[in-house]
Amino acid sequence: MNPKAQGYFIGALAAVTYGTNPLFALPLYSAGMDPDSVLFFRYLFAIPILGAMIRLRGRSFRVRRAEVPLLAGMGILVALSSLALFLSYNYMDAGIASTLLFVYPILVALIMAFGFHEKLSWTTSLCILFAMGGIGLLYRAGDGSTLSLTGTLLVFVSALSYAIYIVAVRQSRLKDVPTLAVTFYVLLFGLMLFLFRVDFGRSLLLPGAWYLWGNLLALAVFPTAVSFLCTTRAIGLIGSTPTAILGALEPVTAVCFGVLVFGETLTVRIVCGIALIILAVTFIIAGSNIGVYLTHFRKLFPRLRRVRSGL
Repeated sequence: MNPKAQGYFIGALAAVTYGTNPLFALPLYSAGMDPDSVLFFRYLFAIPILGAMIRLRGRSFRVRRAEVPLLAGMGILVALSSLALFLSYNYMDAGIASTLLFVYPILVALIMAFGFHEKLSWTTSLCILFAMGGIGLLYRAGDGSTLSLTGTLLVFVSALSYAIYIVAVRQSRLKDVPTLAVTFYVLLFGLMLFLFRVDFGRSLLLPGAWYLWGNLLALAVFPTAVSFLCTTRAIGLIGSTPTAILGALEPVTAVCFGVLVFGETLTVRIVCGIALIILAVTFIIAGSNIGVYLTHFRKLFPRLRRVRSGL
């Protein structure tokens, strides 16, 4: 598999595994745990997993001193993104929260355009309008009530933090640091935020049943270790914007789990909102090739071209 194809596959895997967050987190909420406690264990369990991977692959934990502040900043960004998303689950359906989170590819495109002078094409501008339209359709819950403003703002904070992380990993000196090391230290510094928020263990809540520890372990493995590792690797292979765009699979995964497992409502309006957001990022991933695709599409209808010529 060539590096580009590998990057797209890994980016898709990162999105799908991140979409499993509600599957493992919501049962823990139902058992009485709060987001801070869930995320503390999620990061705590993921760190030794990544440490073992580094050792088994014969890699080093060593990083340059100048890279430590960057890694600390990236850790806080990722932890803030996780915290804001998990808090939003208390205000709206997890599937809707995960879909609203998918504005982060648009934010990545905007940051690259205004912060790094990457050209903002007409297709990207159109996609932003599609995404905003999709969010507008999603701004009502499944029962027709307006979504919580607090929940919506939390999701936006989560999306913005994650977008900044994706751009920063690609644009900073961290792009030369091994993927495993970056992910390990990002989670290690991110854990510090949750350690502080649980008052160094004094307000930490434990799962009430033994089998719920399996949910915490699954959160550490799939949407944390696997997803963050794949995201960082995909950024190195295909860049920030394509990696962000592949996140289209994340809300689809989350919505499927929300509907099939947790009985969340799926209406025509919600489906249309999701479709608009996914359509937006599909156009972005087409990028400069969108004209080529439209030309191929027009060739499917030669009669229409002849009629137009006759006019």
